[in-house]
Amino acid sequence: MTYTISQVAEKTNLSVYTIRYYDKEGLLPFVDRENGVRVFHDQDIEWIDLICCLKHTGMPIKDIRTFIQYCMDNDAVVDKGLEILIQHKHNVEQQIRDTQRSLETIEYKINHLPQMYKEKFSIHH
Repeated sequence: MTYTISQVAEKTNLSVYTIRYYDKEGLLPFVDRENGVRVFHDQDIEWIDLICCLKHTGMPIKDIRTFIQYCMDNDAVVDKGLEILIQHKHNVEQQIRDTQRSLETIEYKINHLPQMYKEKFSIHH
């Protein structure tokens, strides 16, 4: 099945502008063109979903572009693409650990802040 850029925008919850930006940045080399018009396929939408996933988890556009180029070139460089994904996975796991620690600190403050203020104000009265 084929899709227009508007249909892809709707399916991916991205704006048409964002999809065009990704294309301009070299993130969509796999998208076909017919008479200058982008024609998207189901596998293209899967790639766009992966691009969004990588971007939302902090991978810079230049690294996403490199990853895609490795995957598009040939089998010899797929290993390099896999290395990029594995390293990014480690980065995301570290982000999760850091966010979990921050969440624990916030929860601690939520649970203890009322008592701390109560004690503070009772001392001064």
